Amino acid sequence: MRVGFYGFGAIGRLAARLALKRGYEVVGVVDIDKSILGKDVGDVLGVGSIGVKITNDISSLMGADVAIHATGSYLDRVFDQIVSIARLGVDVVSTCETLSYPYYRYPVLATRLDEIAKRYGVAIIGAGINPGFLFDTLVVTIAASLPAVKKIRVIRSLDAAKRREPFRKKVGVGEDPVVFGEKLARGEVTGHVGYAESIYLVALAGDLNLARVVEAQKPVPAEDPVESHGVRVEKGRNRGVIGYGSGYVGDEEIIRVEFHAYVGAPEYEEISIEGEDTSIVWRSSGTHGDLGTVSVVLNVAERIHTLPPGLNLITELLPFKIRFQR
Repeated sequence: MRVGFYGFGAIGRLAARLALKRGYEVVGVVDIDKSILGKDVGDVLGVGSIGVKITNDISSLMGADVAIHATGSYLDRVFDQIVSIARLGVDVVSTCETLSYPYYRYPVLATRLDEIAKRYGVAIIGAGINPGFLFDTLVVTIAASLPAVKKIRVIRSLDAAKRREPFRKKVGVGEDPVVFGEKLARGEVTGHVGYAESIYLVALAGDLNLARVVEAQKPVPAEDPVESHGVRVEKGRNRGVIGYGSGYVGDEEIIRVEFHAYVGAPEYEEISIEGEDTSIVWRSSGTHGDLGTVSVVLNVAERIHTLPPGLNLITELLPFKIRFQR
C-alpha cells in the first residue's frame, strides 16, 4: 500500500513508523513545522533515510493509495486540509474526532465534504481509538449478540500520568481546578472530544432516533497528594477530567459513555449492555490510546478501497446492525 501523511506530529509519526514496519511505501509527508521541513522522513523517525522529504506541498501526496490525516479535532478547522487531499484523488482516513460523525456539529460541512468526495471519486472516513472504536464500534460489536438492547453504558478509565505531555495538558494535570474548569467551559482546552459523535454512531447502528445528546466534563481535584509514573499532583491541584455523554429518547437515557482520565486512575474499559432477555458486561485491562489510534487508522486504511466514494462512517464498516427495544 502506498500511503501519505498530512500532519507529522506525535500521532502522524507513530502511524508512519507502524506503516513502515508493515511494509507500506511512504510516498509523501506534509507538515508546516519549519523544524522538520526538508528533512528525510526516516531520519525524523530515527529509522534511517527512506528517500522521502517532509514538505508543505500537498502535491507530494499525489499517487498515494490513501492519506492519513492527523492535525486537529474539529472539522471546521481542518475541512480545507481534507478537501485538498480529496482533490488529488486520494482516499482519506483522518483522526479528526468530529469527523467520525460530523452531521452532529457540522451538518453543512459534512454534506459539502460528502459531495466533494463523490465528485473526486474518493472515500473519506474519521477513525481512531475513541471515537472510532472503544465507545462505538466495539460497543456495537458486543451488542450485536443480544436480541434486543434496552440501555448501554460505557466507561473508559485511564491514568493520565502514562500519557504524553500534550494529553496531560489537554486534561489540565497540575492546574488550578477552578481555572481549568473555566477553560473547559470557554473551550480554551478540549478535554475529551467526541462523546456525542460516539453516541450517534451507536444510535445509527441501531436505527435509534435520539431526542437529544448531553455532554459535560469536570476537573478532578486532588484531595491528597498523588503520584503515578513520575507525575505528582499536589493537594488541591487538578488530576485530570471526568466527562460523559448521554443520548436520550424522550426523557430516558439510553446510551451513556464516560471518560475518566486523571493521574492515578485505574486502567480499564467496561461496556455494560442491558438487553430485553439478557445482559452483558465486558471489561478490559485498558487500551493504549496512541498505539490503539494508529492501529485502528491503518487497519481502516487497508480497507478504505472497498468503501464507496463519499463521506463514510466507521460503524458502517461492520457487517451487522443492532436492534434497540423501543
